[in-house]
Amino acid sequence: MRTLPVIGLLALAACAAPPAEAPPPPVRTVTTPPPVATPARDRCGAAELQKLVGRPRSEIPVPVHPERQRVACTTCPVTEDLRADRLNFFFDAHTGLIREIRCG
Repeated sequence: MRTLPVIGLLALAACAAPPAEAPPPPVRTVTTPPPVATPARDRCGAAELQKLVGRPRSEIPVPVHPERQRVACTTCPVTEDLRADRLNFFFDAHTGLIREIRCG
């Protein structure tokens, strides 16, 4: 009859909850701040002319130098060559208002 207590103990051991596992160590994350956006160099002088945005295209300073400036409507085809020293004036063809002034 010795087998009965041993079987009972084995049955109890089988029903017992498994030993608790230790929680995983906390994950340590190192966060780095996002890079600060540095403004592109304003080689063409667009920053000082931003006050003209929303004004009529007739207020674009003249004379326009084609080698350093470009005037085009927002829907007009233009070349996609990038020149950091070129000043671009883009105006709305329907209203004649300047919509954007940028280098490029």
